[in-house]
Amino acid sequence: MSTYKPRLKASYKETVVPTLLKEFKYKSSMQVPRIVKIAVNQGLGSAVGDKKIVENAIAEMTLITGQKAVGTVSKKDISNFKLRKGMPIGARVTLRGDQMYEFLDRLIAVALPRTRDFRGVKATGFDGRGNFTFGVKEQIIFPEIDIDKTAKIQGMDITVVTTAQTDQEAKALLTAFGFPFTK
Repeated sequence: MSTYKPRLKASYKETVVPTLLKEFKYKSSMQVPRIVKIAVNQGLGSAVGDKKIVENAIAEMTLITGQKAVGTVSKKDISNFKLRKGMPIGARVTLRGDQMYEFLDRLIAVALPRTRDFRGVKATGFDGRGNFTFGVKEQIIFPEIDIDKTAKIQGMDITVVTTAQTDQEAKALLTAFGFPFTK
């Protein structure tokens, strides 16, 4: 068995828990919020005309996250968009455990700073229950993606699901991990 531990997982136990215990005056370290999962989602409206787009998106998302992505299909017919029920229209991945911490580490340290004109992520994506969703306009900010082999630049939504009860606790948790929020 390997002794490797993701950097952010170790950081959570060593620095994040004590910081949040002090900040929110929790009685137990078990009350400190933690990240449960990260869901990465890519909606591909242009895939209606070309099924190859979904296959490329699944391959790229698998490269980015390190876990096999699955295609998503439409649930109903929408004639205005030439969409039929069961057509492939997106890709998604849900990350948990060590892979989740690895992805978050790469996102914070490498990918987000590579975004054009990056000044931080707006803190408006909290849902009131301690979950945070934000969008990335280009998948090419991830170093795993080769720009020359990319057929089309696509965006993606990333949702960080936490056990926090309030948005304030969730923001403090993500900030303690080093998440770059705008001032």
